[in-house]
Amino acid sequence: MTTSTARVLALLEILQGGGLRTVPDLATRLGVDERTVRRYVGHLLDLGVPVDSVRGRHGGYRLAAGYRMPPLMLTDEEALAVLLGLLAGGRGSSVGSAAAGESAAAKLRRVLPKPLARRLDALLETVDFTARPDTRTAPEARVLLELAEAARDQRPVAIGYTDRQGRAGDRTVRPYGLVAHAGRWYLTGADSVSGEVRTFRLDRITALAVQPGAFVVPAGFDPVATVLEGLARTPWTHEVSLRVRADLAHLRTRLPAGLATVTPLADGGGDGDGGSGSGSDGDTGWVRVRLRAERLDWIPPLLAALDRPFVVEHPAALRDLVRALARRLDEYAADGGP
Repeated sequence: MTTSTARVLALLEILQGGGLRTVPDLATRLGVDERTVRRYVGHLLDLGVPVDSVRGRHGGYRLAAGYRMPPLMLTDEEALAVLLGLLAGGRGSSVGSAAAGESAAAKLRRVLPKPLARRLDALLETVDFTARPDTRTAPEARVLLELAEAARDQRPVAIGYTDRQGRAGDRTVRPYGLVAHAGRWYLTGADSVSGEVRTFRLDRITALAVQPGAFVVPAGFDPVATVLEGLARTPWTHEVSLRVRADLAHLRTRLPAGLATVTPLADGGGDGDGGSGSGSDGDTGWVRVRLRAERLDWIPPLLAALDRPFVVEHPAALRDLVRALARRLDEYAADGGP
């Protein structure tokens, strides 16, 4: 690569950093005079890279807006960040598909310089991620982008929506904002059916059409606070209360964050009906654990994994499930096998 070619590519890399760059600044960074900078810009234009020239006292050069994809030039750190972001994001993607992330990573990998590609290959062969692949249905990118545009332009949208009970219906929503929370996307806005501000999961939207008209978002409206408050008020099928003899650190690393709360009991707990697990006598103090759940069947294995004494306060149905699991485990451990 000739020196001039290398400097033209260096100019492109600088411009890809964004913003308006003055000719004196570019000349200093490239180590050339201002006339040469203008000649390098001409080379980029000949290659089909759109560069805007801004005249005036504070003028200079910048990449034109709206260009689909100028040739990418990434530093080693930038390439590593993009690739790892694509791979890690595919484990818990909240929009689009894992296949799209893998395809984008493969395209990026093919254009990397060989030395950097070899180093990244070594990393990818030895790295692993603790996050499990997200099997939940992600919203279509089209739905997300159209809703974002409607919210920005304050245009109402007509949506087809399936609620948590599986009931499908149509409604018109004034989209106030979009929120990504715990791996899901939510839309919050005024709902034509209830006449109130509601929260909608994007993966439950089955149809979308932007409507004519406009609206004004209420002053001081906070989409994040609204979504979190709405989720907190969502009714769950089961409210579970337990007493567990364990330290807080042990429980917090084994209970699902966001679904379980733990509170120390000053009176030492006490006896009550329910199952008990085998635990260490070294554990001091009882803790009340409250869980919210749509189904109870996953809780007995969780309690067994705690390996600490516990008492089921309610619901009574959970006690039966715990005893049933204990019987199955006893049968599995019996001598002789099946």
